[in-house]
Amino acid sequence: MGSDNTPVKQDGFNSQIGFIIACVGSAVGMGNLWRFPVLVSAWGGMTFLIPYFIFVILIGSTGVVEEIALGRSTGKGPIGAFGAAMAHAGKSRKVGESIGIIPTIGSLALAIGYSCVVGWIFKYVVMAFTGKLFGMGTNMDVIGGTFGSTATAFGNNTWIIIALIVNFAIMALGVADGIEKANKFMMPLLFVMMIGLAVYIGIQPGAVNGYKYIFTVNPEGLKDIRLWIFAFGQAFFSLSIAGNGTVVYGSYLSKKEDVPFSAMNIAVFDTCAALLAALVIIPAMATSGAELSEGGPGLMFIYLVNIMNQMPGGMIVGIIFFVCVTFAGLSSLVNLYEAPVATLQQQFKLSRVQSVGVIGVIGVVVAVLIQGIVGSWMDAVSIYICPIGAVLASVMLFFVFGKNYTMEAVNTGAKKPKGEIWFFLGKYVYTGLALLALIAGAFYGGIG
Repeated sequence: MGSDNTPVKQDGFNSQIGFIIACVGSAVGMGNLWRFPVLVSAWGGMTFLIPYFIFVILIGSTGVVEEIALGRSTGKGPIGAFGAAMAHAGKSRKVGESIGIIPTIGSLALAIGYSCVVGWIFKYVVMAFTGKLFGMGTNMDVIGGTFGSTATAFGNNTWIIIALIVNFAIMALGVADGIEKANKFMMPLLFVMMIGLAVYIGIQPGAVNGYKYIFTVNPEGLKDIRLWIFAFGQAFFSLSIAGNGTVVYGSYLSKKEDVPFSAMNIAVFDTCAALLAALVIIPAMATSGAELSEGGPGLMFIYLVNIMNQMPGGMIVGIIFFVCVTFAGLSSLVNLYEAPVATLQQQFKLSRVQSVGVIGVIGVVVAVLIQGIVGSWMDAVSIYICPIGAVLASVMLFFVFGKNYTMEAVNTGAKKPKGEIWFFLGKYVYTGLALLALIAGAFYGGIG
């Protein structure tokens, strides 16, 4: 592992908008498209959205800023950035680099588990285009059986491999020519198609009941501490705070760009995507009188298929919806694999193609092997390793690098520099919340 701090010439984003779109792509994933609508429904519409918005504002303005700034100021992923922090504090760079392995492995492990999910998505988008999905009609035995046979040990080998070939082909092209261009294509289309779906579903009979529910506030519900915990958990994980992908993307950002402005846009567009998903899914469920009580992958791959197949133009609705899900899943998967790929480039001096090849082989082999345990695999990584990475990244910037370095890292290129209040919120409030996520995972099995 590299122990010197010699800058490594690396690819980067061509523009701030390209960086923002790529980060939005990393944040917009399955959590936005199925988990967020489930929580909005389960916790009473606007009753859930009020605390969720509060946490998005807090985490977006502190944690997202912190991780981008950490990556940009060091020009490294978590291993190099943590090593630089320890060296800056007069301590062992090797120790910092060793600590940085934790979020890097976390990113790889989460990417491998997510590969299985993206493999499901690829299968379903193809079934949508061929008419096989619509052909299932409302036969829940067939719909459920199809997903059951897919989400099982060695049940979806071909589509996982195809999904990862597409993923790593994008990554092999580089940051600017691969990741940035792919996200500039996928993200605008995702938003346009989701808006179109929301409008179409909104004019269906019964959809208005879904809107009424979404915009209902129950003041008594706001007194439930569990509501706030679930809202915090969703905001925390939706914004991709884990000390890995956002740090790496930050390392590709020019020092001329405005970090707080970028972070604000990432939080805004990620939230808009989640709200669009809720405005599609909850009214869609309302058109059939169904209760949105089933979470997890089953909502998207079983219950929503049944609902969409009942709607006028159901085949087209299914195609558009699963294309959106494909874009969301693929853009997130690229980000998750970027941390380990960047590690091989930065720490072991491999070329981009070599790094992608090594990680690609690992990703394909392990993803195929863990299909039968992907749920437990994802839970273990997201509940424990991701919060650890978030805590470590925050500690490295705010506590190890210290105030002067942090403020310079954040405010370089900023049109409206952050001040004392921001530093206090970031160092103590945000770090405390990240630690809360870790503690909640260790003692209660997660924060939502």
